[in-house]
Amino acid sequence: MDRILMAHGGGGRLMRELIEQCFAKAFGMEELGDSAILEFSGRRLALTTDSYVVSPLFFPGGNIGTLAVNGTVNDLAVSGATPLYLTSGFIIEEGFPISELSLIVESMARAAEEAGVRIVTGDTKVVNKGKGDGVFINTAGVGIIEDGVDISPLLIKTGDAVIVNGDIGSHGICIMAARNGLTFAKPLLSDCRPLNGLTQLMMKTAAVHFMRDSTRGGIAATLKEAASASGKCIKIKESSIPIAPQVRGACELLGLDPIHIANEGVVTAIVEKADAEALITAMKSHPYGANATIIGEVVSGPRGLVTLETTIGGTRVLDMPLYEQLPRIC
Repeated sequence: MDRILMAHGGGGRLMRELIEQCFAKAFGMEELGDSAILEFSGRRLALTTDSYVVSPLFFPGGNIGTLAVNGTVNDLAVSGATPLYLTSGFIIEEGFPISELSLIVESMARAAEEAGVRIVTGDTKVVNKGKGDGVFINTAGVGIIEDGVDISPLLIKTGDAVIVNGDIGSHGICIMAARNGLTFAKPLLSDCRPLNGLTQLMMKTAAVHFMRDSTRGGIAATLKEAASASGKCIKIKESSIPIAPQVRGACELLGLDPIHIANEGVVTAIVEKADAEALITAMKSHPYGANATIIGEVVSGPRGLVTLETTIGGTRVLDMPLYEQLPRIC
């Protein structure tokens, strides 16, 4: 394959291969994750960067601005960091309405306030009409990792519990519906939200070995990443995975699999089994963890695999998606 495809940005196998074979090799990156962990003056910092190209720019439950802030905050939060500062770079297409830009910027300010972070610097570029699709946003974020916090797939061990904080697939299906003019009898909102308050609560309550915000590629990609990096086998139960009726119905109608659909407010965590029930209770006390549940466990083998126990009693082997299901979801 000698050309970039949309699937190279979809969070699945092709994106992983592109990162490993092109970027990581050239830049000497030994570990790939949501954030880089850096030592500085005796403290550990988490540094992340991301770009947002969602279409449409405004969708039920958020817009590209809230997505940019919350996505960056969440990448820091799941590394175990307390997010502190963000940057924001705008690439704006000539002719884009200033009124819409103001709405986006104002929503970013509100999202930053909710997350407890500051947007401290940025950049603005304008491109010719037809070259920018409205507006793109690039961010960077920095946070501090406190002493004693260690989040790594290498800490995953047999017997650990697999947890999600709530319904999966809402963001991807919301974007798909907004893009195509589809509606639901009960409105479906994106789950775009900051997770740092919830992740801090989780780390205070339990021994959290692994966390990721399951964005592109869904929880399947997240768990496959964890299994591959740890050399463990992760087994989940289809009947235990929380899915909103609108998402389930849309996926059945369109032939999509909810476990591969993108999220913007779902944290998938692997934690000490002895702490799991107490953690679920604590998470349910937080507004972004109200539907937290245990969806599976880490088992001894086969190494590096993720398996799904289906509702009819069968077993599927899960992998990262190969091609893009829903383009431009973030």
